[in-house]
Amino acid sequence: MQRRRALVHRYSTAVFSLMVAWWLLPPDFFPVMGAFAENNPKEQYRAIQKEMETHKEKLERAKKHEHSILDDLDEMNRRMAELEVTLRKQHQRIGMTQSEMRETEDEITATKGELDRKKRWMKMRLRSMQRYGQSRDILFMLSAADDIPGLMRRWKYLEMISLRERKMMDDFSENLKMLAEKEKKLGILNSQLKRDEEKVKLTEASLSENKKDREAVLASVRREKSAHEKLIRELQESSRRLLDVIRKLEEKETYEGKGFAALRGSLSWPVNGKVAIPYGSQKDPKFNTPMFRNGIHIRTDDDSARAVYSGKVVFADWFKGYGNLVIVNHGEGYHTLYGNLSETFLKVGDIIKGKEVVGKVGESGILNAPSLYFEVRYKGKPLDPMQWLKRK
Repeated sequence: MQRRRALVHRYSTAVFSLMVAWWLLPPDFFPVMGAFAENNPKEQYRAIQKEMETHKEKLERAKKHEHSILDDLDEMNRRMAELEVTLRKQHQRIGMTQSEMRETEDEITATKGELDRKKRWMKMRLRSMQRYGQSRDILFMLSAADDIPGLMRRWKYLEMISLRERKMMDDFSENLKMLAEKEKKLGILNSQLKRDEEKVKLTEASLSENKKDREAVLASVRREKSAHEKLIRELQESSRRLLDVIRKLEEKETYEGKGFAALRGSLSWPVNGKVAIPYGSQKDPKFNTPMFRNGIHIRTDDDSARAVYSGKVVFADWFKGYGNLVIVNHGEGYHTLYGNLSETFLKVGDIIKGKEVVGKVGESGILNAPSLYFEVRYKGKPLDPMQWLKRK
């Protein structure tokens, strides 16, 4: 009796599972069932389980294809920052090559002038030798001597003239050799310049392509409310992660700087420029989406961002949503943050002075223009930077 009840229970469970699986299947799956119509329930159950596994795999693949908007923008900004550093180095190398080429050209001009001067002297000397003869000159000078001391003096003069002429010939030969070497060097520099200019073109093209990709993503964010809201959520999550990072840094940090609190309203600006995006609560004009910004975006033409006050560097690395980021601890719980840098010039542990360069200003993905993101925080909480910076 118990065995019979167990069999009935197992059969009921199998039938119930089949009904649930059947209800969960997509419409395009039902034709598949025809092939199993004549099979027993166990085979049908196994087939359903197999098909469900297939759909689960497809669902997992679909989830993996769903990219984070902030991740996409972050990766594009990272590539652009790397390309900008590469481009700057390539331009520096081109400048150095051009400078070296100018120096080499000046040396070639000076060497040619020296060769021309020596050529004129040699022509005059050859004409004199052809006209009077070398041996005749020597015999004439020696025979004009009145006594032995006079003869010795004339012989000494002739020897000095001969040595001078030999030196002139040697110098002429050396100048010719130097000219050939400098012209060869100029040719090498010219080839190097062309290669570097070609690299710059390729890097600029790659940078332009990355900008187009980023602009396409930003355009979709501006067009679609769901994408816009998703980006805001991701930025807010990055901001929360940053708060955690700062709090953890405070727990470990022992820097004892003082005086920052007294400078409220009188801090120097990290860059010259205008505030393009202010601090605080804002609403998107198109989607009416609320958002709180912890700092300000300063549009600028400056190449470098500078520390607003002395302190210790506690973070200098890439941070999702902020690009290359430098955090400076000023003591007594105060920190300043410098984001959207294309390159950082400091490392963790560096003690810096006010107005010292912290990094190179990058191009903002939000503004599509060079700008610096700047924050002031007290014990991890953001403060309005405009209340701390000097009034313009």
